[in-house]
Amino acid sequence: MADQTGGGIDVERPDEVWKSAELTRKFLQGVRGGIPFEREQIEILLRVVAARGEPVSRFADLGCGSGVLARAVLALHPRAQATLVDFSPPMLEAARRELAGLDPEPRFVAADLAAPAWTGELRRDAPFDLIVSSYAIHHLSDARKRQLYAEIFDLLGPGGLFVNVEHVASATPWLEAISDDLMVDSLHAFHIRQGRATSREQVAHDFVQRPDKAANILAPVEAQCGWLRQRGFVDVDCYFKAFELAVFGGRRAPAVPA
Repeated sequence: MADQTGGGIDVERPDEVWKSAELTRKFLQGVRGGIPFEREQIEILLRVVAARGEPVSRFADLGCGSGVLARAVLALHPRAQATLVDFSPPMLEAARRELAGLDPEPRFVAADLAAPAWTGELRRDAPFDLIVSSYAIHHLSDARKRQLYAEIFDLLGPGGLFVNVEHVASATPWLEAISDDLMVDSLHAFHIRQGRATSREQVAHDFVQRPDKAANILAPVEAQCGWLRQRGFVDVDCYFKAFELAVFGGRRAPAVPA
C-alpha cells in the first residue's frame, strides 16, 4: 500500500502516526499539559473511583500514553498492581520512565486495542477492580468501540469500574468551533507558561493541521454511554463534560451477597 504520510504509515490506520517518536515527543511536551480541565477530569475520575469504597488492588490503563492516569491512581492506591497498555513504543517508553522505581513494579504491555487479541495479554491479571483510559479509544471505529467496551466489561470483577477520559463528538458544527477555540486558547496559555513565544495564530494553525487529526473517529458521549448500558454496565453516566472533552463510564454490578 502506498505511503501517503512520508513516514511509512498505513493510510488505512491513521492512528499509526502515534508510533512516531517525534509526534510522541511533541504531544507530551507541547500538548498534553495544555488540555483544558485536565486536573478537573482526573479529580472527577478519582472521585468516582473512591466511591467504590474499596481499595484498588489491580487496574489497567488502556492507551496509557505517558501514564498520566496510572500515576494519579497509584498516588492514592500505591500498592495496586498496575497494567499499562499502549501500541506505541515511544509512549510505553515514556510511561516506563515516569513510573520507574515503583513497588510493585507496573506491567507494561505492547498491544493494539484495534483487535480483540489485546485481551490475551491481560487475562493473566484479570479480574480488574478498575480499568481507565485517556484519549485513546476515539481512534477506533464506532463498531470497534462497542466491541472494546464489551471486552473491558469481561475483564472487570464484580463491582469493577471503567472510566474513560475522552475526546467525543460535538452535536453541531457551531459547538465544534467553540470546542476548538477552547483547545487553542488552552494550548496557547500552556505555551506561555512554558516560556514559549508562540502566537495564538500559530497555535491555531498547528492545531488545525496536526498530523494526528485524521486518526480521530469521534462519537457522541450519549451514544457511548448507551453502548456501555447495552453490554451490562450499571451506574453509567457522563461524569464531566466540557464541549468535546468528557469523562464517562460505568461499573460491573457488584456481586449479590449469598
